[in-house]
Amino acid sequence: MLTERHLEIFVALAEEEHFGAAAQRVGITQPPLSQGLRRLEALLGVRLFERERGVFLTEEGALLLPHARRALAALAELRETGAREHADGRRLRLGLAPEVPAPLAADVAAAPVRAGDRARISTVTAPTASLLSDVASGRLDLAVVRHPSVLHGLAAGQVILLPTWILTPAGSATPAGSTGPDRSADSGGAAESGGAAEYGGTAGAGSPARAGGVAGADDATEAGGAVVRRLPVAVRPRGEAPAAHDLFVDTLASRGRRVETVVVADERAGLALVAAGQAVLVTADETLTASRVERRRATDPPLPLRLRVVWNPRRSGAAFEDPAATARLLEDALAEGAAR
Repeated sequence: MLTERHLEIFVALAEEEHFGAAAQRVGITQPPLSQGLRRLEALLGVRLFERERGVFLTEEGALLLPHARRALAALAELRETGAREHADGRRLRLGLAPEVPAPLAADVAAAPVRAGDRARISTVTAPTASLLSDVASGRLDLAVVRHPSVLHGLAAGQVILLPTWILTPAGSATPAGSTGPDRSADSGGAAESGGAAEYGGTAGAGSPARAGGVAGADDATEAGGAVVRRLPVAVRPRGEAPAAHDLFVDTLASRGRRVETVVVADERAGLALVAAGQAVLVTADETLTASRVERRRATDPPLPLRLRVVWNPRRSGAAFEDPAATARLLEDALAEGAAR
């Protein structure tokens, strides 16, 4: 079996070019060093050194030497990381759904430490389905996931509702009943409008959506005879959170209108489609904006981002004594974010 000592012998002999000096550097005598070198050459199936006139690397040895150095460096890094983890003590492993806005995600992750918990916090961002699997297997201690979800025995806290905004292309036709965009409400390039509005977005015949041939739901005729086309709603893949995805789409369709969606990798990709006039996007991130994008609160119908904290009650122990108490801290941070 190839061992770290074999690699140390190889590197030391290549750099010292002398058996005695290499043995001293590795901390052994010369006979074990020679035996180790022969064993390494047998394992690799190549001759690493020429030994007739001094000690010199063969062509094969020169090719393999960088790999041996990288392997030794990786082993050293592994030991150092393990030592740091042991010295730092308990770690709280937290998962966050990508729909959680970044500022709120930071507040949620920091909540246990701000409450006096001395654990080191590590966070990962992953789809709800992946987070549920990782919590169940013990790879994560807690996770903030979208609701509803199939929990398969996991414990869960209360459902927190985050308000959302609908982003639409600037200049798209304003549906009947809307007060229209109020561009003075936002200095960051997006406009915020009040009043009721339909979801699915509408674009006039001269808009980028019409010019680009975006396939939306059925066309509609606005007052004055102008034909507009409803834009698809940008959504993440259904497989990331099937039940939450279906609830979102069903809510959009609650007005008796067919809803068309376009799948995007993340909200940045969705925002790009909105800016290009090719989709609308619903987001809980109040900072998400771009030029030529209008924004209004999603209230008609309401489309809150539903979140819950989940944990595995069967995996609590010395490293993580009271997941329910920590979950309440995360819930409090979520609730404070929802109330702002």
